[in-house]
Amino acid sequence: MDSNNIDQNQQINNQIPPYQQPVYQQPVYQQPIYQQPVEVPITVGEWFLTMLLTYIPLVNIILLFVWAFGNNPQKSKANWAKARLIWMAIGIVMTIIFYSLFGYAIYSALNY
Repeated sequence: MDSNNIDQNQQINNQIPPYQQPVYQQPVYQQPIYQQPVEVPITVGEWFLTMLLTYIPLVNIILLFVWAFGNNPQKSKANWAKARLIWMAIGIVMTIIFYSLFGYAIYSALNY
């Protein structure tokens, strides 16, 4: 009987390669699903009123600052207002450069 057990142990030992460690798998943990709150899209009527209000001088600048930096829950309108303010600043700088260059050119042409 002992020889029978020895033969079975040798067969089992022959199946496992020497110096190989068992493979362990890391447990998989399910991450909680985080859903961002869905923002309600701005309707066409709201955009129409927004654009209409931005055509009024001085009111447009005030409203753009309110929409860009106020407590506006509509992220898309806040981003749009910030982009409009950036384009307005670029336009003002380009206008100043344009009038400075051509003003100097006209001034120097008249004094020649």
